[in-house]
Order: sequence, then structure tokens, then C-alpha cells
Amino acid sequence: MELRQLEYFVAVAEERSFTRAAERVHISQSGVSAQIRRLERELGAELFDRSARSATLTVAGKAALGHARTALAAAGAVGRAVDEVTGLVRGRLTVGMVVGCTLTPLFDALAAFHEAHPGVEISLLEDRSDRLVEGVRAGAVDVALVGAAAAPEGLDALTLVSERLVAAVPAGHPLAEQPEVTLRDLMAHPIVCMPPGTGLRAVFDRACAAQGLQPVIALQAGAADAIAGLAARGLGVAVLSDSMAADHRDRLTARTVVDAVTPALLALVWRNADNPAVRELLVHGRRAFAGFPGARR
Repeated sequence: MELRQLEYFVAVAEERSFTRAAERVHISQSGVSAQIRRLERELGAELFDRSARSATLTVAGKAALGHARTALAAAGAVGRAVDEVTGLVRGRLTVGMVVGCTLTPLFDALAAFHEAHPGVEISLLEDRSDRLVEGVRAGAVDVALVGAAAAPEGLDALTLVSERLVAAVPAGHPLAEQPEVTLRDLMAHPIVCMPPGTGLRAVFDRACAAQGLQPVIALQAGAADAIAGLAARGLGVAVLSDSMAADHRDRLTARTVVDAVTPALLALVWRNADNPAVRELLVHGRRAFAGFPGARR
């Protein structure tokens, strides 16, 4: 008895036709008939009543159908289990991360994954969030850490961090004296922020557009450290996330932008949920970011 015979038997039983079953399993009708005849000889009983217009199961056929389906499911499970082990023993995982990323939890997650699965080669790609999302959609990137205003459509996402926007200014700046800051307050000052294509910029632009505001973008930089450094020198108000600004509290005062209510998200995004390496990296990523400021609980 062979698995292909059971596959053909189940196909004919479900299609109630040798012709349609042959089309389903992509071989000739005579090939399907021959294999089922061989199976019947091995079992010592006819599985189909061929006198009717459609292929009807005999009593023996009905008794065999459930077991045939179970055998095929078990064989499929064996194949998937081997594929998963093979995928984590050897393979390649392309990981994307936003430009200027200095988030140690991501590096911790990659290190933990590498220690657990040293046979998987990790390739790291740095780019803007919007380009990384397109890379995941195209299959060029397996999983990417991106900033976003919302989870990208058509992709699976694990939100790791959700934070409000803050305005960060040096001591003596007018905004530093205010207990709270609004988007309209920011319009009176030059802005230093991330470039278009980044998640933080998308959140800021959408919040301004919702109120019909047009900020003066004086300077743009892809790294939070650069934005903070420019703002500390009085070149503009830094628009950052909570945790980004917290790293520079020794030289900047941060105020939450109270009417920018949509949070900036930091998320791992992926398309192929069947990739065992991606699933394992997600486990390590969730664990690594568990204690990070702004992490989803």
C-alpha cells in the first residue's frame, strides 16, 4: 500500500468522479483507476461501486476513508516536522531594521536566535521603514523591524513598542517652560525630525494634517542621536518618541505632544508565517523587548 494510492482513493471519494479526481491529482484517469484497482486487490475488497453514474463508496470504502485521511494527514505532519527542523538547522534569514537603529533588544534577539540556531545564516539589511515593508511584501526580506503609524496592510505584525510623540528642547527654550505642548505650539518653531518614509515622521505628518497644520521642517536626520544633537544646539525642536528622548534627558527637556494621540509603533513585520526561522525570531524578539520602555504588555 502506497501513500499515492490513498491520495487517489480520497480524491475519488471526495470528487465522486474518477475524471475530476485525475484532474485534481494531475495524472491521467487511467492512472488513477489502475492505482485504485491495485489498492483494492491489496485490501481484498472493492472500494467503489462503479455501476452508478458517479463513483460511490462501498461499505468497505466508507470504512477505509477515515483511516486513509488520517494516514495522509500523518504523512504530511512528518514532512512539516522535518522541514521545520531542517529550516532551523541550515538556511538563511534576512532581517531588516530601520536606519540608525541602536535598539539593543533587537541585537539581543538576534544574538539569542544565533546561539539557538547557529546553522541559520543571518543577513542584516538597514533601510527606511517604508522600503523595508515593501521588501517584506516582495519576499526579499523575511522579517523587519520598522517604525509605523499603523500595522502595514497585508502583513503580519508584532507590535513591540507603542509610544507617544514628544517635543525635546534644550534648557531655556520657551517650550521647556510649558507644562504641556500641542502641535500648534510647535508651529512657531523650526522642527528637527526623521525624514519621510520613517514611522515617526508618518505619525507626525498625519497628526499635523488632521489639524490642517504645516510645520516648518528645518532639518532631517535618520538617527535619533543626530536629531537630539541638532536640537541641543538650538537648531530646532526635536520630534522624537518617548524612549528616544529619554536617552538624552541630560541635555534636552521632553514634553509629550498632547494632541498627537496616535502612537508611534515599533513592530516586527513578516509575510511568511510558515517560515520556522521567522517564528523563532519572533519568540526571541518578544522576550528581548519585554522590559523595554514603551513595550506592549
